[in-house]
Amino acid sequence: MAGQSRKWMILVATIWVQAFTGTNFDFSAYSSALKSVLGISQVQLNYLAVASDLGKVFGWSSGLALMYFPLWVVLFMAAFMGLLGYGVQWLLIRNIFTLPYFLVFLLCLLAGCSICWFNTVCFILCNQNFPANRPLAISLTVSFNGVSAALYTLAANAIDPSSDSLYLLLNALIPLLTSIASVVPILRQPSLDPLPPHAVRRDSLIFLLLNFLAVITGIYLLLFGSTTSDKTTARLLFTGALSLLILPLFIPGVVYAKDWFHRTIHSSFRLEEASGFILVDADDLELHKELVLSRHASSIISPIVNGSLTDQLLSTQKAGEIDRQGCCKRLFVKDQLAMLGEEHPAGMLVRRFDFWLYYVAYFCGGTIGLVYSNNLGQIAQSLGQSSNTTTLLTLYSSFSFFGRLLSAVPDFIRGKFYFARTGWLTVALLPTPIAFFLLASSGSGLALHAGTGLVGLSSGFIFAAAVSITSELFGPNSVGVNHNILITNIPIGSLVYGYLAAVVYDANISSGLGNITNIMSESSEVCMGRKCYLVTFVWWGCISVVGLACSVLLFFRTRHAYDHFEENRRSTQVYE
Repeated sequence: MAGQSRKWMILVATIWVQAFTGTNFDFSAYSSALKSVLGISQVQLNYLAVASDLGKVFGWSSGLALMYFPLWVVLFMAAFMGLLGYGVQWLLIRNIFTLPYFLVFLLCLLAGCSICWFNTVCFILCNQNFPANRPLAISLTVSFNGVSAALYTLAANAIDPSSDSLYLLLNALIPLLTSIASVVPILRQPSLDPLPPHAVRRDSLIFLLLNFLAVITGIYLLLFGSTTSDKTTARLLFTGALSLLILPLFIPGVVYAKDWFHRTIHSSFRLEEASGFILVDADDLELHKELVLSRHASSIISPIVNGSLTDQLLSTQKAGEIDRQGCCKRLFVKDQLAMLGEEHPAGMLVRRFDFWLYYVAYFCGGTIGLVYSNNLGQIAQSLGQSSNTTTLLTLYSSFSFFGRLLSAVPDFIRGKFYFARTGWLTVALLPTPIAFFLLASSGSGLALHAGTGLVGLSSGFIFAAAVSITSELFGPNSVGVNHNILITNIPIGSLVYGYLAAVVYDANISSGLGNITNIMSESSEVCMGRKCYLVTFVWWGCISVVGLACSVLLFFRTRHAYDHFEENRRSTQVYE
């Protein structure tokens, strides 16, 4: 019981780490001030945002560090990288000293790398402590990464609402303090035995309650995250947000007490009969293994598994069908994934057409949403909404949080309504083109708020669901390497999309739309008016349609593998 209790403390510690280490989401809060102090163009500012995202390219370095150092050491290494990367930028923006542009670029790169290291630590903790509920643990903890901007806005308002540079100081210090607070449960990480079915269902109940509390936290931050009325109010609201982050510590204790009461007082009570939902069946992991083994065996012998033909016969039949059909049909059925959970080494992964469909869908969906958030400060400024930058940042952060939480919906409703996770990915991508075309058609404050919320919702879902989709399509044991290959699209997209936006922005300044403003005693050219981002929104909208089309094709190509797995899962439950 003590070991099971400690794993929930680790989950809460992981929530804290994720909640305070999404420091790249508040870039818009200080980007204008950083641009002014450095005296750089919009294109050069975009390169600094790219540098932060470029840290994901070096995500493999965290896995290498874990081969030689304990988990808690890697956690503090990430914290000190952030302390150095953001701390020196804070000194720079405070005009304490100056640095050449190239060194500032390296500082942004170091800060971005620290975020990736934090994420790796969190993924490892979820995988080690919740093997039967891995998707639920990952989606819940990753969701809190989306509220970082709202939490930092509350903290900044509680200290000094007028200081943009304060965000950099908080980015440097808070992750380190969070790591110190989280290290105790991580050091006491228990060794866990396989859970019996009733314990899996009890864990599912705890996850349901934690998600409910997370929704309350998100609503709280959405309503109060950008208030700047006065320091006293902001401090009370920030204290309330911290209390909501501490509250999850008590939920497992309540559930365990209820479980003990029913087992002790009502010995005839059966938890499995009273449970109205099953999020994850305890045998699902074993079923994955059996299906993968049967697939490998089918290349040698030809048994019939659960009443279906072998994959070898199916592939032969499909090959004959493809030869008799047109190119469109080839696109849907050629080289399809035969089943979920088959391990794909990196070499095999990059030869899969399904992977590249998935890569482009992510590249034209979630990544473009992240670039939008990086440009949010300049977008608001160009539309005369500079005073609402923190509000827009909180709006994006909160809706990104809700999108991440929604990524757990397939697991919650699995028993009553089943839909392939790649289908949910397609649904999640729909708001992105709608948002960009809305922003292109109207420059009103209402359209800006609505578009920001839609982009945050869509990108948040994609960020959280990606780990589970990668695991299901290309193997759970290879997910560490494969997911790092997938997210190389983020720095590439940050460079391409950000450069596009910056070129259009600077071109409009050159054409006479720009104004010379004085910010923090430094001259900086800014573009004012709808034309500053109009062409960019149209391009981003068209690109996101391409991502949507790739996700639809991916869904049709993988649907049969999801259906096959679900049929086997249900048939296993029936015979039990």
